[in-house]
Amino acid sequence: MPYNSLESALLDLEKHGMLLRIREEVSPDLVMPKVAEIATRESLPALLFEHVQNSTFRAAANIFGTRERARFLFRKTLRKAETAIAFHGDPAAILKNPKLWPSLPSIGLSALPVKSFKAPVLAQTTTLSKLPQIRLHKDDGGTFLTLPQVFSQMPGERSMLKSNLGMYRIQTSGNDYVQDAECGLHYQIERDIARHHEAAIEQGKPLKVSIWLGGPPAHTIASIMPMPQELSELLFAGLLGGRRFRYTEYDGWKVSSDADFCILGELAPTLKPEGPFGDHIGYYSAKHEFPYLNVKKVFCKKNAIYPFTTVGRPPQEDSIFGELIGELVKPIVPQSVTGICEMNSVDAAGVHPLLLSIGKERYLPYVQEREPMELLKEANALLGFNQVSLSKYVFIAAREDSPNLSTRNFVDYFVHIFERIHLDRDIHFQTETTIDTLDYSGRALNHGSKVIFAAAGSPIRSLGNSTDAFSSLNLPDGFSNPKLAFPGALVVEASPSANMEALASSLANWEAREKFPWVTVADDASFTAKNMDNWLWVTFTRSDPAQDIYGANSHFQNKHWACNAPILIDARMKPQMQPAVEEDPKIEALARDILYRAQKQK
Repeated sequence: MPYNSLESALLDLEKHGMLLRIREEVSPDLVMPKVAEIATRESLPALLFEHVQNSTFRAAANIFGTRERARFLFRKTLRKAETAIAFHGDPAAILKNPKLWPSLPSIGLSALPVKSFKAPVLAQTTTLSKLPQIRLHKDDGGTFLTLPQVFSQMPGERSMLKSNLGMYRIQTSGNDYVQDAECGLHYQIERDIARHHEAAIEQGKPLKVSIWLGGPPAHTIASIMPMPQELSELLFAGLLGGRRFRYTEYDGWKVSSDADFCILGELAPTLKPEGPFGDHIGYYSAKHEFPYLNVKKVFCKKNAIYPFTTVGRPPQEDSIFGELIGELVKPIVPQSVTGICEMNSVDAAGVHPLLLSIGKERYLPYVQEREPMELLKEANALLGFNQVSLSKYVFIAAREDSPNLSTRNFVDYFVHIFERIHLDRDIHFQTETTIDTLDYSGRALNHGSKVIFAAAGSPIRSLGNSTDAFSSLNLPDGFSNPKLAFPGALVVEASPSANMEALASSLANWEAREKFPWVTVADDASFTAKNMDNWLWVTFTRSDPAQDIYGANSHFQNKHWACNAPILIDARMKPQMQPAVEEDPKIEALARDILYRAQKQK
């Protein structure tokens, strides 16, 4: 049977040995999140905290913490959801497969939201301060909801099919918020709720917003599903949950009947400071002015369970969300962005800083030496596609050059690009544009640049895979400790005052420069080159393309920036960047002791 609540899903996990109960009282301030983070990192079971310090509510975490567990939760519905999404992506292909026809009517019926007569979530009222006061990192500006389902509609809209369900950061205490009467609502650019809020302000009306917590697991996944604007996330909640989304109304607000908690409020027309917060890129996002909610009511069901997740440098639990959703939406990408065969917003690089893609290069097939042409059209289309438009570094390769190339095999992918890219032709910048709100590498909040690296054709260079060539490397003052990250990729350590132009000039004369066409300049070369995750994280989160890309013999031709090998990325920490989230050994030790005792009691 489909899950009708969060608790039914947790009991099912427990029945199959996938849940660990934490019976001792645990503090929600730093400790509970660290227990959950360790559990995710080490592929431990989902967690149910039965006694939360200073709260009467239980709390659950690491619910989706492994690929196997996420698939288990949707084992009876995932295939139907995949079929429905594939049908949206290519109806003709589905209709040519008669075996799928019988399932289509039931799939459509399960997707439609339905108004319910019973709403367990309205059983009793509570306040924000009575919820588990989760603070994830020591420099966070207060407590936050980390798995909220935020529902909004255009002012005056009544149809549930014309609505948006998103997951945005909700600060419930700290800063200037009036306790229990206000909470932050940090939505970013490219979100439908922004359009709803703007329309409400223009009409001089308050925007009613509902924030739901818990309920069937499919509701959480639906809130981060990148649905087309004309399709509500509630349809996907029904598809993936195998059960129509149930809702009711309360004084003009829409309420998820099966949620554990429901916060009802109105978005204020003004802004208040929100943050700081240790975010999923792995750094703190600073305090900024953002919208906030005037809280009117907080409801909860009897024996409600408060769900939360951890946020920090990947991988975290949201990495599993991303993988699951990536698999589900894969069939609709070719329809949405013609020519794209595969794409991967790289989790290890913080998602939006780096997009790897594979397209088709079919222009001018009679030309003997192929070059990126159609690929550029496809890459620019990606930069206009849904949340992918926030990507900062975009790499695109031609499927025709390597049929087995995958964006998931990072070394092979970058080697493919580095072997083929013409640095004087195949690098394309977009300057003075928008970037992710959480990315502080640009010149100001939301302001930075983007770059496309496109490669098509035969290899033009052979990459170095040995440190032997480093003996002829003449580094200028301030640069040291050259390291090999992988074939063709060099990492060089630099002091804060080291001059990038001096390094570019020096490397222009290096006899092995074509063998190492990519150089990452970092504060700590040993750390950056230690593994692929470190290289991805440092290189692409700590640099802004327009400000931080250099090259040997760089020049402009017809306003196009060009260079010779190698290209250099200044990935040192800059003054405008926020500090990285750091581990607290004492909290880590305390959390491990709690996990040890819980496993021993099991």
